[in-house]
Amino acid sequence: MRDRVPDPDREGILGRILPRTGTEPITARSHLRVRLVLALLFTPLFIVGAVLFWSWSVAAGPQDIPSDDSLRTLAWISTGLAVFAVVDLLIVLRRIARARRAARGGAG
Repeated sequence: MRDRVPDPDREGILGRILPRTGTEPITARSHLRVRLVLALLFTPLFIVGAVLFWSWSVAAGPQDIPSDDSLRTLAWISTGLAVFAVVDLLIVLRRIARARRAARGGAG
């Protein structure tokens, strides 16, 4: 097993806080393509869900089941998940672009 010097560009914002204790390679990478596919799949799904729950809660009457409060709760949950999926999509796209620039030899 070769000892490799960790790449400072691959560390987090604050650097490595704790020493490595795992057995994974130093150059291990996350599965960006899987995250990209999941973000592309679930972002529109959560957005559609949020719109549907919001519009259903507006149309719900006082005696309807499910109630407008529970529909608003589901709408807020869907909205939060949509925001999370969009942010994750942007992060994945930025990391993929940075990896491509590094592979071409450009400065990151």
